[in-house]
Amino acid sequence: MSADPGSALPVRTSRYRRTGRHSSPHQLSLPSDSPALVIAVPGSARPESEDIAVRVADQAAASCHGAEVRIAFLRGGQDSLEEVLSDLPSRNGLPAGVVVPLLPFPYPQVDQAIATAVAAAEAPFLIADHLGPHPLLAEALHGRLADVGLARAARVGRISIVTAADGVIVGTVGDEEAVQAAEVVAVLLASRLTTPVAAASLTDPGSIKDAATRLRQAVPRVALAPCMVGPELTAGTLEAIAALTSTECAPPLGSHPAVGQLVAIRYGAALADPKVASMATGANGDPRPASPPPAGDRPPAPAPPAGPGAQQPPHLPGRGHVPPSAAHNPAPSAWRTPERPASL
Repeated sequence: MSADPGSALPVRTSRYRRTGRHSSPHQLSLPSDSPALVIAVPGSARPESEDIAVRVADQAAASCHGAEVRIAFLRGGQDSLEEVLSDLPSRNGLPAGVVVPLLPFPYPQVDQAIATAVAAAEAPFLIADHLGPHPLLAEALHGRLADVGLARAARVGRISIVTAADGVIVGTVGDEEAVQAAEVVAVLLASRLTTPVAAASLTDPGSIKDAATRLRQAVPRVALAPCMVGPELTAGTLEAIAALTSTECAPPLGSHPAVGQLVAIRYGAALADPKVASMATGANGDPRPASPPPAGDRPPAPAPPAGPGAQQPPHLPGRGHVPPSAAHNPAPSAWRTPERPASL
């Protein structure tokens, strides 16, 4: 599967592994002067957060050969995002780096902190999309559930003999927008497990409790699959939520290989944005499209076809009619303002 940038839902492609340079979407071919990849980690530089961030950074670096990979934390004075951004020099108007939030889904507090730091930086930076929704997240959740016996492993060689959970809650950190994005991953996970799956917010324990109650109306054993990397919540929060809702809890995504791959994918997608090409054009001194001339200097409207008996329907805006003269010598798009005929 692959994610369509213009749609919230992933697009199913071939089930077979492709060959050639497009075999792995997270493997990027980058020039030597590519912007830095800055991984924005929620929270402070705690030992457990640092360990996850370093592993994810190593995975992303393996997919982004040639790009400098930096780790930045949103709290605390050690390796803060502001400090990391200030260390990256300006590149003649080009983005100095791409900030990739280490978040599966939107989280207003973290998103605002990243936007504020980027706005205060001297050099320009891009902010990439969140890691999800994406099929790789469903794959990672499946793996974490299987690690603790709450789901059967995806591969035949790793099938577990323990009884799997009958229903799963995909827990996300954030508000309703994050829950809606998690619902996409829940659908993908349900197709892998062939069990009912619901999405709920980990920052609202009542949401998790309601989801568990709904699932228990259909199935007896419900598990919690946290769709979070780990640093988003303080230690012990997941255990408390699991005890409150009487659910068995899988570990967070952590440094699952899918997380590093998604960081690389979001970094590459940000660089592929047309705005980056426009910035590069201006930085290299290439001519940009000219501004439209004053109204008095615009070319006159083409004359109607001559000849006795020749009839031509009036040109109405938006009807797709192009005069022959304009077809051979089109004016710039900013100049093409059709004049309304005097009478219809």
